[in-house]
Amino acid sequence: MRNGVWMAAAAAGENAAASGKNLWQQFVDTVVATLQDVEMWQTAAMVIGRILLIILVSRLALYIIGRIIDRLTVDRDHARLKLRSRRVQTVGRLMKNTAGYVTNFIVILLILGEFNINLAPLLAGAGVLGLAIGFGAQSLVKDVITGFFIILEDHFSVGDVIETGKYKGTVEMIGLRATRIRSWTGEVFILPNGAINDVTNFSINNSLAVIDIPVAATDDVEAVTEIIRGVLHKFDDANLVGQPDLLGVQTISATDIIFRVIAECRPNTQASVTRHLNVAIKKAFEAERNPRFFSMEEKTLAGG
Repeated sequence: MRNGVWMAAAAAGENAAASGKNLWQQFVDTVVATLQDVEMWQTAAMVIGRILLIILVSRLALYIIGRIIDRLTVDRDHARLKLRSRRVQTVGRLMKNTAGYVTNFIVILLILGEFNINLAPLLAGAGVLGLAIGFGAQSLVKDVITGFFIILEDHFSVGDVIETGKYKGTVEMIGLRATRIRSWTGEVFILPNGAINDVTNFSINNSLAVIDIPVAATDDVEAVTEIIRGVLHKFDDANLVGQPDLLGVQTISATDIIFRVIAECRPNTQASVTRHLNVAIKKAFEAERNPRFFSMEEKTLAGG
């Protein structure tokens, strides 16, 4: 009985080994037959050739698109519309990156199609995923779109002094998602582009310095006018665009008369011009009044 069991087990083992050998032999035969299949190699060569052609055409298309973008965004002296170089370069890089993303996405789809992969479910899944991401990141999409139009429409550039909401300062960085602004006291504000609703740009046009000069109501208006005009005629500052102008008497009160002076200057230099002009006018008043002050003091001491 025991010998019969052993013989049956041995026979089963031999059958399993023979079956495994047969399976391995079948696998080897299949591989060899596949490798010897001339039609398969021709099909593979055609697929590889088409993939290489797709990659070559895509690289050539990207090169041509890049040259066209460079041609459109290059600074030209004879161009009728003058565009600031920083904005032009930023838009050029953005357009090149967008073209690269779109082209590479199309290349991937074409290569997958060469392997007979059904792209319909893939595209449907990508659409659903993109829709879900869009709903989940609405603020991010808003920031990116707003940043694109800020750069494209040239609302402001790096180095400009702007004011948006309660923030005012010099633009240090413009990105597709956020803008960095540094105030004149050193604070750095990082604002999402979607939060930038209205902007005041102080760096596009010339500034106007407005100086109000108070004098005593008892002073001679004609004499004060002559002193101020003399200062304005001689005043010189590197930031001035035109000659300062005395508008005349702005307001009158019981104790003061306010004279107003304006001066056109380079963008964001009105504070410096105002300070220099105030100093020049103050020195002119002191030069006019001090001799009489000292002469009266001397008479008072002599009389004492």
